Amino acid sequence: MKKSFLLVALAGLLMTQSCAGQQKPFGRVLGDIVKATTTKGGLSNDDIVAGLKEALQVGINKGADSASKVDGYFKNNLIKILFPPEAQRVETALRKIGMGAEVDKFVLALNRGAEDAAKEAKPIFINAIFSMTFTDALSILKGEKNAATNYLKRTTTEQLITAFSPVMEKALQKTQATKYYTDLATTYNKLPFTQKVNPDLKQYATQKAIDGLFVLVEQEEARIRENPLARTSDILKRVFGSI
Repeated sequence: MKKSFLLVALAGLLMTQSCAGQQKPFGRVLGDIVKATTTKGGLSNDDIVAGLKEALQVGINKGADSASKVDGYFKNNLIKILFPPEAQRVETALRKIGMGAEVDKFVLALNRGAEDAAKEAKPIFINAIFSMTFTDALSILKGEKNAATNYLKRTTTEQLITAFSPVMEKALQKTQATKYYTDLATTYNKLPFTQKVNPDLKQYATQKAIDGLFVLVEQEEARIRENPLARTSDILKRVFGSI
């Protein structure tokens, strides 16, 4: 147990030095490892896994809460959902014929749908992290500053799409985004010399909503790694403080 934690501590310390562009003498590195393993009795493998799971949960909670509030998507340019790329010519054409207000109404409804659906995303994300192993935790500690978020993407995206899709469909109907888009597409398809469009709005909106949540979770992960004040519990302070 102690040997495995020494390896984790060494990897974490080397990663921290590398990222900061610093090179400590090897004697100081060893001193830091000893300090990390003796502080509060050291950390077990279970402590490390628990700390990383909690870090993910903190990021998920804050990210989902931020996304699900009014204007969480609409007024955040990092995650705002715009017209589907394959239908942007629809937006351009309709604005030219004086339907800009209707287009804006659709974009607002699309983002309101994502905000509404994000309320249901939190338990889906949280349930997905319970299977994290010590090997996963070690990989995350040795990885980049967004390694935990990438782990979450890799292990949950497919099931999130499956679970999130009906939630997003219901939200799009509730905000009338589907109706607005159908009306816009119908109007566009009646214009002369245009190529008809019928993109899958639900699939597009679902993927963009999930992408936006990952952006926010990644921001929270970075805060926890870099800012001691963002470590809101003892286990987070012990795990991330030790590296």
